[in-house]
Amino acid sequence: MSDFTEAAQHAPDTAAHDVPRPRGRIRWIICALLFAAVVLSYIDRLVLGVLKPQLTELYQWTNTGYGDVTGYFQVFYGIGFLLFGWLIDRIGPKYGYLLAMGSWTLGHFAQTLVTSTTGFVIARIPLAFGEAGTYPSALAAASQWFPKKERALAIGIFNAGANVGAVVTPLLIGFIVAGLLLDWRWAFIITGLFNLVWLFAWWRLYHKPAEHPRLSPEERAWIETEPQQDAGRAGFLQVLRHREAWAYMAGRFLIDPVWWTFLFWLPDFFNKQYGYDLKGFGPPLVAIYILADLGAIAGGWYSSHLLKRGVTAGRARKRAMFAAALFALPVMFAGQASNIWIAVTLIGLACAAHQGFSTNLFALPGDQFPRFAQGTLIGLGGFAGAVGGFIASKSLGLLLDTVGSYGPFFVACGVAYLVALLVFQLLNPRYRDVHLHATAK
Repeated sequence: MSDFTEAAQHAPDTAAHDVPRPRGRIRWIICALLFAAVVLSYIDRLVLGVLKPQLTELYQWTNTGYGDVTGYFQVFYGIGFLLFGWLIDRIGPKYGYLLAMGSWTLGHFAQTLVTSTTGFVIARIPLAFGEAGTYPSALAAASQWFPKKERALAIGIFNAGANVGAVVTPLLIGFIVAGLLLDWRWAFIITGLFNLVWLFAWWRLYHKPAEHPRLSPEERAWIETEPQQDAGRAGFLQVLRHREAWAYMAGRFLIDPVWWTFLFWLPDFFNKQYGYDLKGFGPPLVAIYILADLGAIAGGWYSSHLLKRGVTAGRARKRAMFAAALFALPVMFAGQASNIWIAVTLIGLACAAHQGFSTNLFALPGDQFPRFAQGTLIGLGGFAGAVGGFIASKSLGLLLDTVGSYGPFFVACGVAYLVALLVFQLLNPRYRDVHLHATAK
């Protein structure tokens, strides 16, 4: 293993200045498709969380049982992340995304057949496996279609789809179940149909830049300002030899549990703490995830802005991550908020902080590793985040059934990002390119 010099690391950025910004916008159409896929993935994974208070009343679920549903989802999600991280390096993002959404659509529909927490654990296995392919596929596509100077912004845009999905889900499910007075199963059926439309659009519209029939020569030149890297692949052990990989994995392990538990448990928190139900907790959740949406875009914009001003990639990413970590600190007091809108503000800031932090963390594989190794690293990071999420979800379920308070959870959320950044800096202080030798495909 050897590292490129600082000058060589940023040579692609210098080259980008010599190529005029193109008029073509095909790469942003691809970004829009990635955004839509992330929206759909979050709608599908969040339907159950929104229905949780109703299903708990109907079928006498315990918090520990629901913790099993969310926890084991994350276990299989993590395993799926390892699989898709390996797979995307071999079949590419087009077929990877088709396989991923096909699998999670099957699991999404399967939830209409069960009522117990054990049944939901089983039904959500293909959902977890398929949704694990979302970010490996999206990040691989972003690496194919965007040069480094635009990559974090593109990631921020489609990463914001998570928040749009989180905003839409409580409103949509409230309309389907409470507004139309339909059985809860229709929430899964109607939302699952949107996936079929996206699958058709992705199949028709996505191609590699070199093969896209509508891509202009100017836009292709802009995309290819970075030098082409060796074809091939990298194994798990080869990637794990590098401290930079452990920095990425540690960051995912420490911050992903915060986001996962917010996604799956906030409706329950608002229901227990403030008495809000399916008809009422839509606006608070919408407000939280709008703030998170702004955080995702702001985090990507800020580091991209610093890069354009000549700040090195490592410093730009870390400055953005530090700013995000500071915004997360006030959430420590959310459990003691005197009214729901104070809690919404504190949690919303933390969600914005998470998305800004993760947008820059997600840029690491594309920034530091050759393309043939990025999917493998993304898979390892997703697995690490899922392990952290499983621990957090199981612990929170037990905490609520014994102590009955969300307070300790919010304290942990507040400090998680500063701890993650400290570990990240210790493992990856210089943020230099990692050079790997590809093995033959």
